[in-house]
Formats: sequence, C-alpha cells, structure tokens
Amino acid sequence: MATAGSPTVRRRRLAAELRRLRGNDRTGAQVAKALGWSPAKISRYELGQGGFPLDEVAKLLDFYGVTEPRHAQLLNLAADANARGWWENYADILTPEYAEFIGLEAEASTVSQWQVETVPGLLQTPEYTRWIHNAANSFELTPPGVIERRVEVRMRRQRVLTERNPPLKLSAVLDESVLLREIGGREVMHAQLMRLAEMAELPNVELRVRPLRSGSPLMAGSFVLFGFESVAGTRRLGDVMSMEAVGVSGTMSVEGENDTYVHRLLFGALVDSALSPDDSSLMVRETAKKVWLAKG
Repeated sequence: MATAGSPTVRRRRLAAELRRLRGNDRTGAQVAKALGWSPAKISRYELGQGGFPLDEVAKLLDFYGVTEPRHAQLLNLAADANARGWWENYADILTPEYAEFIGLEAEASTVSQWQVETVPGLLQTPEYTRWIHNAANSFELTPPGVIERRVEVRMRRQRVLTERNPPLKLSAVLDESVLLREIGGREVMHAQLMRLAEMAELPNVELRVRPLRSGSPLMAGSFVLFGFESVAGTRRLGDVMSMEAVGVSGTMSVEGENDTYVHRLLFGALVDSALSPDDSSLMVRETAKKVWLAKG
C-alpha cells in the first residue's frame, strides 16, 4: 500500500465499505429514515460523491454496529478521502475524467498498460509530451501557459515510479508502431526512446514491445488496468480499466468485474505475443539509433 494515499481511491474504498455494511437486507431509504437523513445523502456516500463529514460517517458506522479497531480505521479512511490530491491544483486545465485517472494511478499498486498510439505518459519525456499537446492546437487552440501546465502534470505523475514508497509496478506493452511514429522530430524521438530504455531498467518497470510482425492476429485499442492492494479496515478494491488521455481527449473508466477480467486476459495474450523485456529493450535502443539518431 502507498504511504500517501489518493483521495480519489480512498473515496471509492469507503463508499464500497458503506455499501457492504448496509448489506442487501435493508435499503438506503430505510437507513436514511432511521437516521433522519435524506435517501440522497446515503446514496452520495455509497457512490463516493462529495465529501465525508466525519461526524456523519461516525454516526453511520455506529448505526451499523461497527466496533474498534475497524471503526477508527474507517474514520481515518474518511479523513483521507476528504483530503486534496496534488492534481486538484490543476483542476482548471484537467477534465474531470483525467483527474479521476490521475487519482487512480496515484494509489494503484500495479498498472498494466497496452499502448498503440503513443508512449505511456509515465514514460514520456517533457519534449515528447509538449509536442503531443501542441499538435492538438490544430483543432483546439490552447494558450502556451496551459500546455506547459499540462506538461507539468504529466511529469508530476511520473513520481509514482521513483519517489513513492513502495513504487508503482508498471507493466507496459507497446506496439512497435509507437517506436516508429514520429512525434516532434528526430531528436525528440531519439531522446524519447533512450528514455524508454532507461526506465525499463528500473526494477518496478517491465517494458515489452509487440513487433509488427508478431505472427498474432490479436488487435485491441489502448487501455490501462489499475490493480489495488487492500488497506486496513477494507477489502481489496476491484480492478479498474481505463484509457489514458493522449492529448486533450478525456478518459473513461470501467469497473465491471466482467470487463476488467476480459481485459486482464487480453493483456496476458498481448504479453505472450510481445518480445521479452531484454529483447524489447534491445529493439528500443536499435530503433533509436538506426531510425532516429540525428545525423550531423
């Protein structure tokens, strides 16, 4: 478990626990009536929407007969859920969906990512990221200052790989086309691929490349799977499947057990059709040298 939790995930954890505590033998309306609340309040808490006033959470836990130490653990979880994530300082330039994505990433213990368009955000260089955002200006004009703040956000996200304790475990599979798609020019691409090779040496990063001639007909759009560990007083949070925003596009999240299970199987098949980490690193370095190394 991360030492610094994400309010986004803590809200999800607490909401899930409140739903479990209510159970199936009573409705939210019945609980609301007993406490003198509106059914909408119970619904908001069980959906993780808005804040969690600690006195009201305590009242709800008492009603459900929760005793120590779990009572204190869930109250601590509520306090964490009310905190602000660092990304909320950028709320004016982030879509709600992208902010949700960052919040999931901030506390996930594992990320499994398949990428066919661009390098995963956690592995991008600032220059590569900047060119992606600048490209979006062709259809949505964005002030330079906003672009720079979006680059800051992407670079800040990368700290989960090197500064968090324990660090996020990233398993990424890239289509070979990502290495060959020019973004920003030769120098930008060469630096980006060398950055990929460097990050792949981290013990918590596994990078694989799926060759264009993989021999497998398997095709799929990019996706990200977040995995979570349990925290004190709660059960393990289920996987969440999402898509990372490439430029100005938003993201979507899916939590259904069937959808996430299918994508777990799909990711496993993509791993099986990709090169080994060592061979992938070699391909990345060779592509950087043979295709993108600037001449002169």
